[in-house]
Amino acid sequence: MPKKTRGQELADKLTWRAPHIAKDAPKQVNKAHKFCEGYKKFLDEGKTERECVRYAVKLLEERGYRQFDSGSVYVPGDKVYFVNRGKSLIATTFGSEPLEKGVRINGAHIDSPRLDLKPMPLLEKEDIAYLKTHYYGGIRKYQWGTTPLAMHGVVVKTDGTVVEISIGEKPGEPVFCITDLLPHLSRRQNERHLNEGIRGEELNILVASLPYQDEAVKEPVKLMALQLLNEKYGITERDFCRAEIEMVPAFKAADVGLDRSMVGAYGQDDRVCAYTALVAEMETELPSYTTVTILTDKEEIGSEGNTGLNSDYVLHYIEDLADIAGVPVRKVLRNSICLSSDVNAAYDPNYPEVYDKTNACFVNRGCVLTKYTGARGKSSSNDAGAELMAKVIGIMEKEGVYWQTGEMGKVDEGGGGTIAKYVAHMDVDTVDLGVPILSMHAPFELASKLDIYHTYKAFRAFYK
Repeated sequence: MPKKTRGQELADKLTWRAPHIAKDAPKQVNKAHKFCEGYKKFLDEGKTERECVRYAVKLLEERGYRQFDSGSVYVPGDKVYFVNRGKSLIATTFGSEPLEKGVRINGAHIDSPRLDLKPMPLLEKEDIAYLKTHYYGGIRKYQWGTTPLAMHGVVVKTDGTVVEISIGEKPGEPVFCITDLLPHLSRRQNERHLNEGIRGEELNILVASLPYQDEAVKEPVKLMALQLLNEKYGITERDFCRAEIEMVPAFKAADVGLDRSMVGAYGQDDRVCAYTALVAEMETELPSYTTVTILTDKEEIGSEGNTGLNSDYVLHYIEDLADIAGVPVRKVLRNSICLSSDVNAAYDPNYPEVYDKTNACFVNRGCVLTKYTGARGKSSSNDAGAELMAKVIGIMEKEGVYWQTGEMGKVDEGGGGTIAKYVAHMDVDTVDLGVPILSMHAPFELASKLDIYHTYKAFRAFYK
């Protein structure tokens, strides 16, 4: 190899670009593949926030976690969890440092874009029964047409009984779908703007086409659908008003590519950070600082409601921790650090025009540290300080974590938000860290196994 020039040596010293992990550390590939087997199971088991919480509790209890009791006293190494209304969760491992020195918060969200059923969803049109939907979160509506869908949710019956619904996931079960026009008849539809290729009120899901055999019934196909639901779950049409039923893609998580280097699945935004955070939490045994791992709801619609971070349920939990320790909660919060664990948009070579390539994140270069989110002029953003950036980068580099930085596209192209600003509002130093994603918010998203693995490593280092 020829000797480097003085300029090349200076460039090596002064310039930096995040390396491709498989080129720089090829032995990491097998570790990443192995780690992602558990992740794919997590995705398949948790297609709604309620299912994610239920599966997470199962894993936590297997690792010795017990329900949090604000009246108990805990010692370093104790492990507890708290469930908020079945749709968000907090897990904690108590640390050796006094609580007034702060806690280490890691917050990810477990809700994902989907189609919710309207309160009165079932109708019949021309001998076909449909379920009417109201989309949840930022979707590109045309992507949901002709996609196989599964039905998930809960119904609370008149007597208070909670009925769990799941149709379309097990082998042999039926699936559902939204129909679309054939190319031969879509001339007028093709003239629509892309965001109206399929309109919101056209996101009607076909659920039945056979009639109930009674000539006196006005809507026999609708009645047949109701009869089948009643036979399986004991519910009636009125029960839809007491339900949360969500339609999600029916396919399972899968390896993508000849090299199996990526995971393809529904809901990776942001269950990829939820799983990596959860595993890092469970593997933390005797941390210096008490951990607060949050799997939260409602991020996709602005973190609203009492199961989202734009509420005080996390603050109240930390207040309980402070009360147990006998210290002012304000001191705990002021000395805490939070990783707002959320994904960023990976650079897509098919659409280079929307990215600032020098400030984009790339697949296979590690977790992405996002200093600020927001739209255009950093609107609705938490903007992490230089001191916090230095601290988090130092933690990762000490533990050999591959990391990079990234923005959500060009400045005037769009943008996005996370839970960061809601945690920062509690006077906590907060920065976003997560996984680069291709096809974000699509029914089938892509993530690099190496990036997933190094996000987990980043969270382990953060808790260590």
